[in-house]
This record gives sequence, C-alpha cells and structure tokens, in this order.
Amino acid sequence: MQRTVDYSNGKVIMIDQTRIPAELATIELSTPEQVADAIRTMKVRGAPAIGVAAALGIAAAARRSEATDAQQFLGELEAAAHLLRNTRPTAVNLFWGIDRMLCAAKAALEDGLSVSQTKQVIEECAVSMVRDDEEVCRAIGSHGAELMPDEGHVLTHCNAGALACVSYGTALGVIRAAVEAGKRIHVYADETRPRLQGMKLTSFELLADNIPVTVISDNMAGSLMRKGHVDCVVVGADRIAANGDVANKIGTYSVAVLAHYHGIPFYVAAPTSTIDLALQSGDDIPIEERSHEEVTHIDGHRIAPVGVSVINPSFDVTPAALVTAIITEKGIARPPYKQSLK
Repeated sequence: MQRTVDYSNGKVIMIDQTRIPAELATIELSTPEQVADAIRTMKVRGAPAIGVAAALGIAAAARRSEATDAQQFLGELEAAAHLLRNTRPTAVNLFWGIDRMLCAAKAALEDGLSVSQTKQVIEECAVSMVRDDEEVCRAIGSHGAELMPDEGHVLTHCNAGALACVSYGTALGVIRAAVEAGKRIHVYADETRPRLQGMKLTSFELLADNIPVTVISDNMAGSLMRKGHVDCVVVGADRIAANGDVANKIGTYSVAVLAHYHGIPFYVAAPTSTIDLALQSGDDIPIEERSHEEVTHIDGHRIAPVGVSVINPSFDVTPAALVTAIITEKGIARPPYKQSLK
C-alpha cells in the first residue's frame, strides 16, 4: 500500500480514509487550511499520521509564504500552527509534529539563514519526518513480534495500522512483523463504533496483506475471550501519560478490562512521540468529543430516533494497571511505567 501521508513538490499527498473500503483514493493539499480540514474531518487519522500531516501543513505554509522578513515569516508559521493545533486535542503526536517544525524554523533563522534558506530546511525536516515514521513503525514491529504467539488469535481495536501512520503501522506493525517472522497469526478486528475503523480500515489493510482477519462486533470480544479464542490483545495509542495510562479509541478500556479478567496479555504499541511525560496520569489527558451524528448516522443514514440524546467521546483512558507492556521503537516498557517510560 502507498504511504498514507507524503510530501512532494510542496503538496501534501494523503489517502482519503473516509472513502475506504469503497475505494483507495488520494487527495493533494497545498495549504495549512486544507490540511487542518483533512485532520478535523478524519480524511487522515491515527496519532502518528496526523502528527506527520500537521508537520507537513507547516511545510505547506512555509512554501506559500511570501514574507522576506524573519519575524513576519515566523508569524505566518505560528498562525498555521494555531490552526492545526485546534483540530483534534487528544493525540499528542499532532502537537509534537508542529513543535518539531517550528523549532527547526526558529533554529535556522537564529543561525542566520535567510527566509528562503529556512524554507528549504523546513521542507527537509518534513520529508525526514515522513521517512522517520516508517522506520519507527518497523522498529516497533520488530520489538513487538516476539510478544505474539507462534500460532494463535490476536484481538485489536480500531485501526493502528499503515493507515494510522505513514506506513506499516504500530499495533498492526507488530502483527505484520510477527507474520513476516513466520508466526501464524489470525486477527480479530473489533468493528469499532461509531466510525467503524476496525471494520472498514483494519480489515481492509490485513486482507490486502493476506493476513487472516475476522471482523467482530464490539460487544463480542468478551465471549470470544471466555471461549479461549483470544491469545493476546494489541492496540495503538493516541497519548500515554507518564504513569502508563493510555488514551486510545473509545472502547479500548472495555477490552482491557475483559482481557485482565480473562488473564490475557494486553499490549499497547506506540512511538515514543505518543508518550507525554508532562501529564502525570490519564486524568489529565484531554478527550475529544465529536459530532453526535457519528453515533446517530452510519454513512449518512440515520439509525437513531430524531431528538435522542447522544454523547460521543472519541477516546477513553485505560489505566496502566491493565496494560501488560508498552511497545515502542526503543524497546518494550513494562511496569512500573513511571520508571520504564522515562
């Protein structure tokens, strides 16, 4: 599969994930406003992917700038950064990507480079972030593959695959690496209401790679665990607090509780850019509340009575006590997470 997010000739190129599985189509964006809209409307989603996308949005702003004065140029980049920061609040990777680009711009200007030269530095930084994300995911996969059974069933929730990153994936990267190492893995993919990322995206990816996958409804996981049909769980993350509490797609906490009750390992796979040591616990993680129509409608068709009340938090927090290990590109962190993550 092509890269989920890429950059070429001043254009941000991304797969429009709202059109999967009906079609695999790409869009080209040239302004930070367009990138912000793509993040907000989930044409691009997944913590690592939106981190890179936001960084590329800063690169697009730099390329379009006509400023010759350093302060005016930085002001335009800060304005683009403000726009992009206000798209989605939970995934810390988004803020990490923006800050990395702004730091590169400020450092170049402080070193005496011209605005024109700084634009080149920013584009080079953007391209390196695309490449780095691929390498990070492969490293996560390599570390995590050893935790997967030689033969068995792995449950995952939402989509933490190539579509959630530049390519390869975090949780699905672990599964891919295990399969590449010769392990015989079958995947149960939660459908993941309300946007159905597991059914639409995870199954799409795994089928394309000929990895056996079965979609299950979100309320089926416990029954499968009780029957002994799940050997381990591996999910991604949008933010990890210093104590190891994990924010991930809504429903992850329920899966973790079920896994804990049934004595099944529950693994989290994420890059170190997802770890936010500034937050002491998951209580401090901001949780995005999304449109009620995501719950009341499916693909534009209303399935709920008109006027019914709805709550739609996009994420929940899984306490560190329920997490067996956190797989990163630097290795595997285990409890106590306050020490291992640091």
